[in-house]
Amino acid sequence: MNPQKPMTTFATSMLGIGSMIGAGIFALMGEAGNIAGSASWIAFLIAGAVAMLSGWSMARLGARYPAAGGIVEYLTQGFGPGLLAGSLSILLYISAMVALAMVAKTFGSYAAALLSTEGSSRWVNGLADLVVITFVMINLEGARQVARSEGIIVVTKVVILVAFALAGLWFSRPELLSPRHYPPAQQILFSLAITFFAYEGFRVITNTAEDMPNPAKTLPRAMALAISLVTLLYLLVAFAVFGNLDVPAIIQARDYALAEAARPAFGQAGFTIVAIAALISTASSINANLYAVTNVTYQLARDGELPAAFGKPLGRSREGLLISALLIMLGIHFLRLSEIAAVGSITVLIVHLMVHIGHVRLRRETGASLGMILLAIAATLLTIGFAVFYLAEDSPHIIWLVGVALTAALVAEALLQKLRGRVILPRTPEPGRQAH
Repeated sequence: MNPQKPMTTFATSMLGIGSMIGAGIFALMGEAGNIAGSASWIAFLIAGAVAMLSGWSMARLGARYPAAGGIVEYLTQGFGPGLLAGSLSILLYISAMVALAMVAKTFGSYAAALLSTEGSSRWVNGLADLVVITFVMINLEGARQVARSEGIIVVTKVVILVAFALAGLWFSRPELLSPRHYPPAQQILFSLAITFFAYEGFRVITNTAEDMPNPAKTLPRAMALAISLVTLLYLLVAFAVFGNLDVPAIIQARDYALAEAARPAFGQAGFTIVAIAALISTASSINANLYAVTNVTYQLARDGELPAAFGKPLGRSREGLLISALLIMLGIHFLRLSEIAAVGSITVLIVHLMVHIGHVRLRRETGASLGMILLAIAATLLTIGFAVFYLAEDSPHIIWLVGVALTAALVAEALLQKLRGRVILPRTPEPGRQAH
């Protein structure tokens, strides 16, 4: 392996797994249960299929256009330089900042609970700041250190979650998982946006292409491996949770459903162990996503879309890492993240949808099947549709917030183009580079 290209299939898949198994599975299992009940495992399975289709499309694009910016590059290649690609890129960056602030605050909440200081927002925010600063320091050491630390963290938390799932299945009550308790089919579909958010971190894999020795082979393999393993783990965890607690109990403990599900078998010790796993998982997600966001801002700065400071070297990373960390910490202290996280989920799905639509125009370059791209488009569009339909009745103000986020990104891009007189430009692929 080229030592200057440290992101092997294993290292990259570990990064993707670390990003996916973050706050999502710990915070969203109860929310999914609130909508889909004990059939939530079906929603996680379908969401995994949607993620696999989306990941397949992005992997084909990444094999042809390996760039640190990942999705930013694919949007520019698909739609050309201009308002659309720039607006979507800004929207993706904003969503990533919000998601990272949410994950960091989840870490702070769990840590404060274990320290018996959960009632203090000062402790929650301070611990959230601390974990962000810690992983900024790790990322400053460069991609190799990120890969090493992520491998250790991912293996640790996966071992804990697998042990929890297997023990939970051993002590589970089969009658709680009986199909007679399932809600109507549309309820399962309504929960797809929530369960998909637990996979959303797979896009981080696309940001590693420039650090791969052979992205045409490594990227698709890492994408498929990461999403497959995460889907399997989520199914096991869902069976364990809904096999040990009835739906009302899960809804009551929705913010810590996994930890609560460990009580029947292991008591307070089980609760503590799973809470520690939540800390490891959220820390891992922050590590992986900071790496990805730094690459995205570097790409945008290199192409003139963000100020040059984002792309300037700092240690073995770039100054964009520090700027992003400051924005994340501002979010930790000043934003109410629960509703914004819902907005982030839908806006990310919109960005994914546009990536796949752009891929249709690039399919001869990537060698991708038109039928598979259309499946990715249909699956993503349906997931957005189910989410909007449900929220229109349950939380209509969130739909308005999505509109505000889209408008803000569009206005920001228009102003940047007018003031700087520059637009995102697509990179020229290396001669002869093809997807395989």
